[in-house]
Amino acid sequence: MLPPVPSRLGLLLLLLLCPAHVGGLWWAVGSPLVMDPTSICRKARRLAGRQAELCQTEPEVVAELARGARLGVRECQFQFRFRRWNCSSHSKAFGRILQQDIRETAFVFAITAAGASHAVTQACSMGELLQCGCKAPRGKAPPRPLGLPGTPGPPGLTGSQDGSAAWEWGGCGDDVDFGDEKSRLFMDAQHKRGRGDIRVLVQLHNNEAGRLAVRSHMRTECKCHGLSGSCALRTCWQKLPPFREVGARLLERFHGASRVMGTNDGKALLPAVLSLKPPGRADLLYAADSPDFCAPNRRTGSPGTRGRACNSSAPDLSGCDLLCCGRGHRQESVQLEENCLCRFHWCCVVQCHRCHVRKELSLCL
Repeated sequence: MLPPVPSRLGLLLLLLLCPAHVGGLWWAVGSPLVMDPTSICRKARRLAGRQAELCQTEPEVVAELARGARLGVRECQFQFRFRRWNCSSHSKAFGRILQQDIRETAFVFAITAAGASHAVTQACSMGELLQCGCKAPRGKAPPRPLGLPGTPGPPGLTGSQDGSAAWEWGGCGDDVDFGDEKSRLFMDAQHKRGRGDIRVLVQLHNNEAGRLAVRSHMRTECKCHGLSGSCALRTCWQKLPPFREVGARLLERFHGASRVMGTNDGKALLPAVLSLKPPGRADLLYAADSPDFCAPNRRTGSPGTRGRACNSSAPDLSGCDLLCCGRGHRQESVQLEENCLCRFHWCCVVQCHRCHVRKELSLCL
């Protein structure tokens, strides 16, 4: 059986994550990830026309997209830290993982697309990109805070023209529309969706699910104005959710991911079990079962779990029974260096000593 053909989306993701390690169509990720937007754009001939144009006209945006992709991988490593595959991107196996339509790949594409949108949006609000800035949203009034002294009363007493409490949009709202646009432009490679092109449909869906995890959880923040903290007027704006929260929500979607198959013409997706309801826009999709990741396998990209630290007393995924795949574990005493005796010095520095501590670790056989 021939190995799966790498898609342009997978190629693009590796360009964003590790542009300095290129060897043919797929390349080794044998050293720590290097974020080098210039290298990404030097490979622009491999990308779609509008992506190459973005490299030429807005390299600073590409730099933020690369930063966002790496933010996504770090979040993947945090969320998967107790799983058999821990999202390690420091080996050649990472490219192999991205060639498969499995649950893990669905999460990687979703979290990196979310990271790209999040990073670009944040850069806009921080004034680091000339193409964008703050956004003052328009729409319904933000929710009124409860129990604050001086909070305006029911509609009709004071407030805006429609009778609601006194408030106005202002401040520096995060322009998630711009972040989504650039993430979509660069991460969603252009494809001709021909017969049997299921992989592209799955990856594009997961990219959009990742961006939706950012957009749909924007939060409204308000600041009160008035004498003696009366909150006679509130200025409100929309802010990005913390990226850790985005990762946690996508992990929930990972656990409930839907397996799909292509329609006969290859232009749409259906649940693999037809009696189940079709997945929604926020759901993650996959088309193939994951390997068990217990043993090293060059074909699938599984690094195995030998040598992984585990918790000998935990019954969950971090426990030695599950993480070590029943092979058992050994105890090892190691000496680690960590911060200790930290003190705060005015103003505003924290200084710590480095202490050597000995810990007992359980390692998979």
